[in-house]
Amino acid sequence: MGADKDISLNDLKALYRNFMKEYHPDKFQDNDANKEAAEIKSKSIIEAYHFLVSISAETHAAISEEYQETISSSGITDMSYQSKRLRIDFADGSAYEYISVPENTYSKLVNADSQARFLRRHISGSFLFRQISRTKLVSETI
Repeated sequence: MGADKDISLNDLKALYRNFMKEYHPDKFQDNDANKEAAEIKSKSIIEAYHFLVSISAETHAAISEEYQETISSSGITDMSYQSKRLRIDFADGSAYEYISVPENTYSKLVNADSQARFLRRHISGSFLFRQISRTKLVSETI
C-alpha cells in the first residue's frame, strides 16, 4: 500500500479508502475480466489494511496494558509456528502472532524450562506482533 512504518491510523484509513475507490469491483461492471482482477486486488488491499492496523503503534498503545497483563500473568495454552510466524494462545483466551521469528528462537521457546518467561525475555519485546484473538474467558458463577 506504500505506507511507511510511522503512518497514523487516520492516514492509513485515507490511503485504504483511496485504493478501494480505485480498485473496487463495482467500478468495473461492464468488463468481467477487469471486475475479476479488481476483486482480487481489493481483497489483497483489505487484508493489507487490516494487517497494518493490527501492527500499528497506535493499536499497540491501545492494547499495551492488556498485552502486558496477558504475557505476565496468563499461562501459555498452545503455540504454533509456520513461515516465521509464531502464534501464542494464552489461558485468558487471547492470542498473539509474532512475525519474523527465526526457527531457532522458536526451538528455544519450545525447549525452555519456562516458556512464559522465555516469551517475556526474548520474544515479546523483540519481534513485531499483533493481537489475533481478544476472546476473554469468562467464568460464570451459578
